[in-house]
Amino acid sequence: MRREPTEGDLTVMQLLRTVSVGAGVLPTDVMGGDAGAEVQDAGDLAYMRARFDRVVGSRDSESFYMLNPDGNNGPELSIFFIRI
Repeated sequence: MRREPTEGDLTVMQLLRTVSVGAGVLPTDVMGGDAGAEVQDAGDLAYMRARFDRVVGSRDSESFYMLNPDGNNGPELSIFFIRI
């Protein structure tokens, strides 16, 4: 589903534009400024920015593999989604 970004989405993307790889937490007060009530009510935002490979196994399963930026073989993290 495609949607237009909200003001909160744009604020977060602006804050993370210089992060190429990493993970962390953006506190509510950092995002608060012009983002509006939607961000204030959401609390802290955890983020993970990396290169992911997406593999669709079937209509009901999908996985994401976070790749190591050093070029070592094997994924750093694997996330699996299965529809029950």
